[in-house]
Amino acid sequence: MDISVLAAGAWGTALATAFSARHRVTLWAREKALVADMRQCRENRAFLPGFPLPESLRLEDDLTAAAASAEILIIATPIAGLRPTLRRLAELRTRVPLLWACKGFEAGAGKLPHEVFAEELPRLAGGALSGPSFAQEVAAGLPAALALASTDGAFSRDMARRLHGGQLRIYASDDLIGVEVGGALKNVLAIATGVCDGLKLGLNARAALMTRGLAEIARLGVALGAKKDTFLGLAGMGDLILTCTGDLSRNRRIGHDLAAGLPLQQALADLGHVAEGVPAAWEAQRIATRLGIEMPITTVVTEVLGGHVSVREGVTQLLARDPGPEDR
Repeated sequence: MDISVLAAGAWGTALATAFSARHRVTLWAREKALVADMRQCRENRAFLPGFPLPESLRLEDDLTAAAASAEILIIATPIAGLRPTLRRLAELRTRVPLLWACKGFEAGAGKLPHEVFAEELPRLAGGALSGPSFAQEVAAGLPAALALASTDGAFSRDMARRLHGGQLRIYASDDLIGVEVGGALKNVLAIATGVCDGLKLGLNARAALMTRGLAEIARLGVALGAKKDTFLGLAGMGDLILTCTGDLSRNRRIGHDLAAGLPLQQALADLGHVAEGVPAAWEAQRIATRLGIEMPITTVVTEVLGGHVSVREGVTQLLARDPGPEDR
Protein backbone atom coordinates (compact mmCIF):
# COMPACT_ATOMS: atom_id res chain seq x y z
CA MET A 1 0.00 0.00 0.00
CA ASP A 2 1.16 3.55 -0.76
CA ILE A 3 1.10 5.64 2.42
CA SER A 4 1.96 9.30 2.84
CA VAL A 5 2.68 10.50 6.37
CA LEU A 6 2.18 14.24 6.65
CA ALA A 7 4.46 16.01 9.16
CA ALA A 8 7.95 14.87 10.10
CA GLY A 9 7.93 15.44 13.83
CA ALA A 10 8.96 12.61 16.11
CA TRP A 11 5.69 10.69 15.80
CA GLY A 12 5.29 11.14 12.06
CA THR A 13 8.86 10.01 11.50
CA ALA A 14 8.37 6.99 13.75
CA LEU A 15 5.17 5.94 11.96
CA ALA A 16 6.78 6.38 8.56
CA THR A 17 9.75 4.29 9.69
CA ALA A 18 7.56 1.51 11.08
CA PHE A 19 5.23 1.31 8.08
CA SER A 20 8.16 1.31 5.64
CA ALA A 21 8.87 -2.30 6.56
CA ARG A 22 5.73 -3.46 4.73
CA HIS A 23 4.51 -0.53 2.62
CA ARG A 24 5.68 2.14 0.18
CA VAL A 25 5.88 5.23 2.38
CA THR A 26 6.43 8.93 1.77
CA LEU A 27 7.21 11.28 4.65
CA TRP A 28 6.30 14.90 4.01
CA ALA A 29 7.46 18.00 5.86
CA ARG A 30 6.78 21.62 4.94
CA GLU A 31 10.26 22.72 6.05
CA LYS A 32 12.53 22.38 3.01
CA ALA A 33 15.68 22.56 5.13
CA LEU A 34 14.47 19.67 7.30
CA VAL A 35 13.73 17.49 4.28
CA ALA A 36 17.10 18.34 2.71
CA ASP A 37 18.89 17.40 5.93
CA MET A 38 16.97 14.11 6.23
CA ARG A 39 17.82 13.25 2.63
CA GLN A 40 21.49 13.90 3.22
CA CYS A 41 21.82 12.24 6.65
CA ARG A 42 19.02 9.64 6.41
CA GLU A 43 18.04 10.67 9.92
CA ASN A 44 15.63 13.21 11.42
CA ARG A 45 18.22 15.00 13.51
CA ALA A 46 15.78 17.76 14.48
CA PHE A 47 12.94 15.69 15.94
CA LEU A 48 14.01 12.05 16.23
CA PRO A 49 17.80 11.88 16.34
CA GLY A 50 19.61 8.57 16.54
CA PHE A 51 17.20 6.53 14.42
CA PRO A 52 18.24 5.83 10.82
CA LEU A 53 15.56 6.33 8.20
CA PRO A 54 14.84 3.31 5.98
CA GLU A 55 16.44 3.54 2.57
CA SER A 56 13.05 2.87 1.00
CA LEU A 57 11.43 5.86 2.72
CA ARG A 58 10.74 8.67 0.29
CA LEU A 59 11.17 12.19 1.65
CA GLU A 60 9.16 15.07 0.21
CA ASP A 61 8.65 18.79 0.83
CA ASP A 62 5.98 19.19 -1.86
CA LEU A 63 2.54 18.32 -0.51
CA THR A 64 1.06 17.85 -3.97
CA ALA A 65 3.72 15.29 -4.83
CA ALA A 66 3.40 13.57 -1.45
CA ALA A 67 -0.36 13.17 -1.79
CA ALA A 68 -0.43 12.30 -5.49
CA SER A 69 0.28 8.58 -5.29
CA ALA A 70 -1.05 7.87 -1.81
CA GLU A 71 -3.75 5.30 -1.12
CA ILE A 72 -4.07 6.64 2.41
CA LEU A 73 -2.86 9.80 4.12
CA ILE A 74 -1.81 9.91 7.78
CA ILE A 75 -1.67 13.37 9.38
CA ALA A 76 0.84 13.39 12.22
CA THR A 77 0.87 17.09 13.06
CA PRO A 78 0.05 18.39 16.54
CA ILE A 79 -3.67 19.17 16.90
CA ALA A 80 -2.94 22.83 16.06
CA GLY A 81 -1.72 21.78 12.62
CA LEU A 82 -4.66 19.54 11.75
CA ARG A 83 -7.04 22.14 10.32
CA PRO A 84 -4.40 23.95 8.21
CA THR A 85 -3.24 20.61 6.77
CA LEU A 86 -6.80 19.53 6.01
CA ARG A 87 -7.44 22.83 4.24
CA ARG A 88 -4.40 22.35 2.05
CA LEU A 89 -5.59 18.86 1.20
CA ALA A 90 -9.03 20.24 0.37
CA GLU A 91 -7.39 22.68 -2.04
CA LEU A 92 -5.70 19.69 -3.69
CA ARG A 93 -9.12 17.97 -4.00
CA THR A 94 -7.86 14.95 -2.09
CA ARG A 95 -10.02 11.87 -2.57
CA VAL A 96 -8.17 9.19 -0.60
CA PRO A 97 -8.99 8.10 2.98
CA LEU A 98 -7.27 9.88 5.80
CA LEU A 99 -6.14 9.03 9.32
CA TRP A 100 -5.02 11.49 11.98
CA ALA A 101 -2.54 10.68 14.74
CA CYS A 102 -2.88 13.95 16.67
CA LYS A 103 -4.36 14.05 20.17
CA GLY A 104 -6.16 16.83 21.96
CA PHE A 105 -8.83 19.49 21.52
CA GLU A 106 -8.61 22.33 19.04
CA ALA A 107 -7.57 25.37 21.06
CA GLY A 108 -10.30 27.95 21.45
CA ALA A 109 -12.98 25.81 19.84
CA GLY A 110 -12.68 22.72 22.05
CA LYS A 111 -13.30 20.47 19.05
CA LEU A 112 -12.04 16.91 18.79
CA PRO A 113 -10.04 15.98 15.66
CA HIS A 114 -12.96 14.21 13.98
CA GLU A 115 -15.06 17.37 14.26
CA VAL A 116 -12.34 19.41 12.56
CA PHE A 117 -12.05 16.73 9.87
CA ALA A 118 -15.82 16.73 9.26
CA GLU A 119 -15.81 20.49 8.77
CA GLU A 120 -12.89 20.55 6.31
CA LEU A 121 -13.22 17.28 4.34
CA PRO A 122 -16.78 16.08 5.02
CA ARG A 123 -17.00 13.62 2.15
CA LEU A 124 -13.86 11.62 2.90
CA ALA A 125 -13.55 8.44 4.93
CA GLY A 126 -11.36 8.96 7.96
CA GLY A 127 -10.39 7.86 11.43
CA ALA A 128 -8.08 8.30 14.40
CA LEU A 129 -4.91 6.34 15.11
CA SER A 130 -4.16 6.42 18.83
CA GLY A 131 -2.83 4.41 21.73
CA PRO A 132 0.17 3.86 24.00
CA SER A 133 3.17 4.59 21.81
CA PHE A 134 6.38 6.52 22.38
CA ALA A 135 7.92 7.58 19.08
CA GLN A 136 11.42 6.47 20.04
CA GLU A 137 10.33 2.90 20.75
CA VAL A 138 8.24 2.62 17.57
CA ALA A 139 11.16 3.95 15.51
CA ALA A 140 13.44 1.39 17.18
CA GLY A 141 11.16 -1.42 16.03
CA LEU A 142 9.92 -2.35 19.49
CA PRO A 143 6.39 -3.83 19.79
CA ALA A 144 3.42 -1.49 20.21
CA ALA A 145 -0.36 -1.67 19.86
CA LEU A 146 -2.66 1.07 18.58
CA ALA A 147 -6.38 1.59 18.13
CA LEU A 148 -7.75 2.70 14.77
CA ALA A 149 -11.16 4.25 15.27
CA SER A 150 -13.84 5.44 12.88
CA THR A 151 -17.59 5.89 12.91
CA ASP A 152 -17.56 3.54 9.91
CA GLY A 153 -16.84 0.11 11.38
CA ALA A 154 -16.07 -1.44 7.99
CA PHE A 155 -13.51 1.30 7.29
CA SER A 156 -11.76 0.91 10.64
CA ARG A 157 -11.60 -2.87 10.29
CA ASP A 158 -10.24 -2.68 6.74
CA MET A 159 -7.62 -0.06 7.58
CA ALA A 160 -6.57 -1.91 10.74
CA ARG A 161 -6.15 -5.12 8.77
CA ARG A 162 -4.06 -3.42 6.08
CA LEU A 163 -1.80 -1.51 8.49
CA HIS A 164 -1.45 -4.29 11.06
CA GLY A 165 1.81 -6.20 10.91
CA GLY A 166 5.39 -6.43 12.01
CA GLN A 167 5.91 -4.91 15.44
CA LEU A 168 2.80 -2.71 15.19
CA ARG A 169 -0.48 -4.31 16.19
CA ILE A 170 -3.52 -2.31 15.05
CA TYR A 171 -6.95 -2.91 16.60
CA ALA A 172 -10.18 -1.61 15.06
CA SER A 173 -12.70 0.43 17.06
CA ASP A 174 -16.01 2.04 16.17
CA ASP A 175 -15.87 4.44 19.15
CA LEU A 176 -14.19 7.42 17.55
CA ILE A 177 -15.18 9.85 20.31
CA GLY A 178 -13.93 7.55 23.07
CA VAL A 179 -10.57 6.97 21.41
CA GLU A 180 -10.06 10.69 20.85
CA VAL A 181 -11.14 11.72 24.36
CA GLY A 182 -8.83 9.12 25.89
CA GLY A 183 -5.94 10.35 23.78
CA ALA A 184 -6.57 13.97 24.70
CA LEU A 185 -7.10 13.67 28.44
CA LYS A 186 -4.36 11.19 29.27
CA ASN A 187 -1.93 14.04 28.62
CA VAL A 188 -3.65 16.15 31.26
CA LEU A 189 -3.32 13.32 33.77
CA ALA A 190 0.33 12.90 32.81
CA ILE A 191 0.97 16.48 33.95
CA ALA A 192 -0.73 15.64 37.25
CA THR A 193 1.31 12.48 37.79
CA GLY A 194 4.48 14.34 36.86
CA VAL A 195 3.72 16.76 39.67
CA CYS A 196 2.99 13.82 41.98
CA ASP A 197 6.30 12.16 41.19
CA GLY A 198 8.20 15.45 41.31
CA LEU A 199 6.90 16.10 44.81
CA LYS A 200 7.82 12.51 45.79
CA LEU A 201 4.31 11.74 47.01
CA GLY A 202 4.85 8.03 46.42
CA LEU A 203 3.62 5.19 44.26
CA ASN A 204 0.38 4.86 46.22
CA ALA A 205 -0.52 8.45 45.38
CA ARG A 206 0.39 7.98 41.73
CA ALA A 207 -1.81 4.89 41.46
CA ALA A 208 -4.73 6.67 43.12
CA LEU A 209 -4.28 9.70 40.88
CA MET A 210 -4.26 7.61 37.69
CA THR A 211 -7.27 5.56 38.75
CA ARG A 212 -9.37 8.56 39.73
CA GLY A 213 -8.13 10.33 36.62
CA LEU A 214 -9.38 7.52 34.43
CA ALA A 215 -12.78 7.84 36.11
CA GLU A 216 -13.07 11.51 35.22
CA ILE A 217 -11.82 10.91 31.69
CA ALA A 218 -14.60 8.34 31.26
CA ARG A 219 -17.20 10.71 32.74
CA LEU A 220 -16.43 13.39 30.20
CA GLY A 221 -16.13 10.90 27.37
CA VAL A 222 -19.51 9.30 28.05
CA ALA A 223 -21.10 12.75 28.27
CA LEU A 224 -19.72 13.49 24.80
CA GLY A 225 -21.10 10.23 23.39
CA ALA A 226 -18.31 7.70 23.99
CA LYS A 227 -18.66 4.13 25.20
CA LYS A 228 -17.44 3.61 28.75
CA ASP A 229 -15.67 0.35 27.90
CA THR A 230 -13.39 2.17 25.46
CA PHE A 231 -11.57 3.75 28.39
CA LEU A 232 -10.45 0.32 29.56
CA GLY A 233 -8.70 -0.24 26.22
CA LEU A 234 -5.58 0.93 24.41
CA ALA A 235 -6.61 4.54 23.89
CA GLY A 236 -7.85 4.83 27.48
CA MET A 237 -6.13 2.90 30.23
CA GLY A 238 -3.28 1.77 27.97
CA ASP A 239 -2.25 5.26 26.89
CA LEU A 240 -2.85 6.61 30.39
CA ILE A 241 -0.50 4.07 31.99
CA LEU A 242 2.26 4.74 29.47
CA THR A 243 2.06 8.53 29.55
CA CYS A 244 1.75 8.78 33.33
CA THR A 245 4.63 6.43 34.14
CA GLY A 246 7.07 6.53 31.23
CA ASP A 247 10.15 8.71 31.40
CA LEU A 248 9.76 9.54 27.69
CA SER A 249 6.45 11.31 28.36
CA ARG A 250 6.62 15.02 27.50
CA ASN A 251 3.57 15.92 29.56
CA ARG A 252 4.83 14.02 32.60
CA ARG A 253 8.07 15.96 32.32
CA ILE A 254 6.13 19.25 32.34
CA GLY A 255 4.47 18.22 35.60
CA HIS A 256 7.82 17.19 37.06
CA ASP A 257 9.34 20.55 36.13
CA LEU A 258 6.40 22.43 37.66
CA ALA A 259 6.91 20.47 40.88
CA ALA A 260 10.56 21.57 40.83
CA GLY A 261 9.44 25.20 40.77
CA LEU A 262 9.95 26.03 37.09
CA PRO A 263 7.47 28.50 35.54
CA LEU A 264 5.26 26.93 32.89
CA GLN A 265 6.76 28.89 29.99
CA GLN A 266 10.28 27.88 30.99
CA ALA A 267 9.23 24.24 31.31
CA LEU A 268 7.71 24.35 27.82
CA ALA A 269 10.78 26.06 26.38
CA ASP A 270 13.11 23.53 27.95
CA LEU A 271 11.01 20.69 26.56
CA GLY A 272 11.54 21.82 22.97
CA HIS A 273 8.49 19.86 21.79
CA VAL A 274 4.73 20.28 21.94
CA ALA A 275 3.09 19.26 25.23
CA GLU A 276 -0.53 18.71 24.20
CA GLY A 277 -1.71 18.30 27.79
CA VAL A 278 -1.41 22.04 28.48
CA PRO A 279 -4.02 23.33 26.00
CA ALA A 280 -6.05 20.13 26.43
CA ALA A 281 -6.47 20.82 30.15
CA TRP A 282 -8.02 24.23 29.57
CA GLU A 283 -10.30 22.99 26.78
CA ALA A 284 -11.42 19.97 28.81
CA GLN A 285 -12.21 22.19 31.78
CA ARG A 286 -14.34 24.49 29.63
CA ILE A 287 -16.23 21.54 28.14
CA ALA A 288 -16.75 19.96 31.57
CA THR A 289 -18.09 23.22 32.97
CA ARG A 290 -20.49 23.59 30.05
CA LEU A 291 -21.76 20.03 30.49
CA GLY A 292 -21.81 20.07 34.28
CA ILE A 293 -19.22 17.26 34.54
CA GLU A 294 -17.11 17.06 37.70
CA MET A 295 -13.39 16.78 36.88
CA PRO A 296 -11.46 17.71 40.03
CA ILE A 297 -8.01 16.61 38.86
CA THR A 298 -8.32 18.47 35.57
CA THR A 299 -9.56 21.54 37.46
CA VAL A 300 -6.50 21.54 39.71
CA VAL A 301 -4.18 21.04 36.74
CA THR A 302 -5.67 24.11 35.02
CA GLU A 303 -5.30 26.17 38.20
CA VAL A 304 -1.65 25.16 38.52
CA LEU A 305 -0.97 25.84 34.83
CA GLY A 306 -2.64 29.23 35.13
CA GLY A 307 -0.56 30.14 38.16
CA HIS A 308 -3.63 30.47 40.40
CA VAL A 309 -2.37 27.90 42.92
CA SER A 310 1.00 26.32 43.62
CA VAL A 311 1.54 22.63 43.00
CA ARG A 312 1.41 21.93 46.73
CA GLU A 313 -1.78 23.96 47.12
CA GLY A 314 -3.28 21.92 44.29
CA VAL A 315 -2.43 18.68 46.06
CA THR A 316 -3.98 20.05 49.26
CA GLN A 317 -7.18 20.88 47.36
CA LEU A 318 -7.50 17.32 46.07
CA LEU A 319 -6.80 15.76 49.45
CA ALA A 320 -9.34 18.03 51.14
CA ARG A 321 -12.22 16.89 48.93
CA ASP A 322 -15.15 15.22 50.68
CA PRO A 323 -15.33 11.42 50.31
CA GLY A 324 -17.82 9.93 47.88
CA PRO A 325 -18.72 6.69 46.10
CA GLU A 326 -15.98 5.25 43.89
CA ASP A 327 -18.21 5.11 40.84
CA ARG A 328 -18.51 8.91 40.80
